Amino acid sequence: MTGTRRRFLSGTAAVVSVPGLRNVAGAGEGDEVPVPMDFRIRRGRIRQSVMGWCYNPMPVSQLIDLCVATGVPGIEGIDRRFYPEARAKGLQISLVSSHGFAVGPVDRGNHAECVAKLRDSIDVAIRFGAKSVITFTGMSIRGMSETTAEQNCLECWKQVIEYAEQHSVTLCLEHLNSRDDSHPMKGHPGYFGDDVDRCLDLVRRMDSPNFRLLFDIYHVQVMHGDVIRRIRRDHALIGHYHTAGNPGRCELDGRQEIHYPAMMQAILDTDYSGFVAQEFIPTWKDPMQAFRHAAMVCDV
Repeated sequence: MTGTRRRFLSGTAAVVSVPGLRNVAGAGEGDEVPVPMDFRIRRGRIRQSVMGWCYNPMPVSQLIDLCVATGVPGIEGIDRRFYPEARAKGLQISLVSSHGFAVGPVDRGNHAECVAKLRDSIDVAIRFGAKSVITFTGMSIRGMSETTAEQNCLECWKQVIEYAEQHSVTLCLEHLNSRDDSHPMKGHPGYFGDDVDRCLDLVRRMDSPNFRLLFDIYHVQVMHGDVIRRIRRDHALIGHYHTAGNPGRCELDGRQEIHYPAMMQAILDTDYSGFVAQEFIPTWKDPMQAFRHAAMVCDV
């Protein structure tokens, strides 16, 4: 047994010491990973996008140019007035925003606003050739049963799903974590759709090919873990992915617990052809290098 264990450990050491492995996978002690300034996606098997809000206060035009230079084909989470510029420079709008996560269909009093904003977002998607619009459950209502809350959500979405179907636009319901209260965008205490299995059940009950789950890898890891098994099991109901490191919703580097090359390979294994959007909050001194690093890590 001792000899076998020694040989195994020796072989493992040989694997992890392969030159360049740290730079490719982002594995390391947590310091910034060297990335070529002129890095450009080579494989492109994962259709990457970026969530614009994460890069404030970087000018949106600069972020658009960074996407183009890096070979990232999509962008989302930017002010709609920049959509024409993004499209003119060859980017796709990977996801159109709508009513936001706080004012959602859990509360019937929000239905008129949510329906109006979803229909408007579908119209925007049509205008700019986007295929997906985001939606949320909204926040839990004290004293309201889970059954009532779920039914309220379904009744709201059913008012717009036929319109989405007619125009080949998919509504993507995002699951969010309710555990992290350290930052307003790292977690959302009180969010009703904090159980990914509940969100998947709502997708099933909508019974439409144009209603799917937005699978945020960071949020699923915070709430549940076992992420790759969930991707393999539920991929047919997933219409969009978001990334971020955990803990901290930071870069996809050696300071966090999610191994993104394996995540991307698991997604590829399901024959997924939609977008995977980078939605981490940069902490490196140079956010542009953090962007290039994430694009490199996910270019499996």
